[in-house]
Amino acid sequence: MTTTDIPASTARPPRSTSAPARRPRRQREGAAWVFLSPWVLGAIVLTLLPMAVSLYLSFTDYDLFNAPQWVGLRNYTQMFTEDPRYWRSVTTTLTYVVIAVPLQLALALGVALALKNMRRGKGFYRSAFYAPSLLGASMSVALVWRAVFNDGGTVDNLLGTGGWINKPGWSLLAVALLTVWQFGAPMVIFLAGLQQIPAELYEAAAVDGAGKWRQFVSVTVPMLSPVLFFNLVLQTIQAFQVFTPAFAVSGGKGGPADSTLVYTLYLYDRGFVASHMGYASAMAWVLLIVIGVVTAVLFRTSRTWVFYASEGER
Repeated sequence: MTTTDIPASTARPPRSTSAPARRPRRQREGAAWVFLSPWVLGAIVLTLLPMAVSLYLSFTDYDLFNAPQWVGLRNYTQMFTEDPRYWRSVTTTLTYVVIAVPLQLALALGVALALKNMRRGKGFYRSAFYAPSLLGASMSVALVWRAVFNDGGTVDNLLGTGGWINKPGWSLLAVALLTVWQFGAPMVIFLAGLQQIPAELYEAAAVDGAGKWRQFVSVTVPMLSPVLFFNLVLQTIQAFQVFTPAFAVSGGKGGPADSTLVYTLYLYDRGFVASHMGYASAMAWVLLIVIGVVTAVLFRTSRTWVFYASEGER
């Protein structure tokens, strides 16, 4: 048997096994910046640039019609030492935050616990309870809320206490209840967190003789603490920025007797009613700093009560 040798010139060249060359790093980064450019441009034009202008205006006397006049720290010194309505707005806002945020979170958690084990109609009730979060920030709903708590309104007819919005001691509570009514968003987040708690923990607690309340305190609250902390931070930030309910209930005046004069409403009054835009800009920056400090404090204190299962420590 004979064999025929294949000439070397006609042999098929070996197939290359090397990976295709990667594009240069600079070219890859350029493509990434192209896709990011709409967001970056929007952040610069719609956020960073207005913030820079606002910071500049906070050191000026500006009335929207004439050129800004540099006054240095005068707006800030006037705010802290010469404006009693400013401090009333600060007190009103802090009172509102202390009332609205705990009540809203407590109601959201209670409804989430009720919906957790519901087998029928859970989707309907979840949507129904979430709907106020979509509608509550609108001016139309705030005006309806004003009618409910006005003289001769629903609350007056049911309780016979008169219109809450005309009583300095009750008007802020009426505004806070509108925020509490918008508990749908934190409720949905709580419900998602509750569904992630392993059932074995409740079974082990029941075997040890723990009742429903003990299971809630020893199992539900620690396991749900990261979600509770998340909701607390978000709702606190939103509460400091409340505007529409106070504006609608008081007719934009913060009455009666400045009892609903929250911080942002007074900022609006100084900037767009009195045309003291420089003063309003200074107020806005103080609010930004305060929210940042409060958020930092919440993060700092969270180390003592927020439990992360992955870390195994509190």
